[in-house]
Amino acid sequence: MYDPSQLRTFLAVAQTLSFTRAAQRLGVRQSTVSQHVRRLEDAAGRQLFTRDTHSVELTEDGEAMLGFARRLMDVQEQATAFFTGTRLRGRLRFGASEDFVLTRLTEILEGFRYDHPEVDLELTVELSGTLHEHLAAGKLDLVLAKRRPEDPRGELVRHDRLVWIGAERLRLDPDRPVPLIVYPPPGITRALALEALERQGRSWRIACTSGSLNGLVAAARAGLGVMAHSRGLIPPGLVRVPGRAGLPELGEVDFVLVHGRRRTSAQGAADALAAAILGGGDRLRRPEGRGVSARTPRR
Repeated sequence: MYDPSQLRTFLAVAQTLSFTRAAQRLGVRQSTVSQHVRRLEDAAGRQLFTRDTHSVELTEDGEAMLGFARRLMDVQEQATAFFTGTRLRGRLRFGASEDFVLTRLTEILEGFRYDHPEVDLELTVELSGTLHEHLAAGKLDLVLAKRRPEDPRGELVRHDRLVWIGAERLRLDPDRPVPLIVYPPPGITRALALEALERQGRSWRIACTSGSLNGLVAAARAGLGVMAHSRGLIPPGLVRVPGRAGLPELGEVDFVLVHGRRRTSAQGAADALAAAILGGGDRLRRPEGRGVSARTPRR
């Protein structure tokens, strides 16, 4: 039998790919995280992570453990809710970033609706900047969105690097402005892309603006330009722009859960949905149908 506390720690490390960030999320010491992972590996008889001073990666056995751990934790939560007799009710206004439109977030929401049928879930899909504005105005109860690197708000769901992506056949002319495919303001990736190009002194032009991720992806697949996007969420049919194109580094980005500041009747439902997202965060690591990296061969 696997220890639930060790499984919870394993999921936190798998989602953040960092023992330090997992410890921060769980509110424990890093040594405790290492101990939990080591004991779980001993119980499984398999190595679940490969790690060095610079990176943490799941092994094939670790990838297999993800599904088992998630299901075991789900069953435990369902049993706890059943025997304590707690039934969540009310209206929950949840906002999700456009970045997750092509991921398997729908599976998490479907599971939440099944477990809590008396919660009226209202989903808003918008730009991260807009979601943060709605949350501050009291129009949403819970938000899953990007945050800027200097922003301390929110509970970390996943950490990633922003990269330039485009159609595989796209070639950039170094003597012409970079054609950009971007969200409208206040899109966070838009702002970070423009800031990076300005720092480099590289000229640019807007080739496409859309508030819909599907619209941006369609423009990129058509070869209209390049877009800044999370490395772990590259949509199918697009690839990373190779380094020889000379585009600037975009830095890192965090995806976080942020609760509304006002206590409402939806607090219990918001907490339950946040737990479901954190527990199933591995399903948000890749879109359905992986994008292909120009630097990393397909596995």
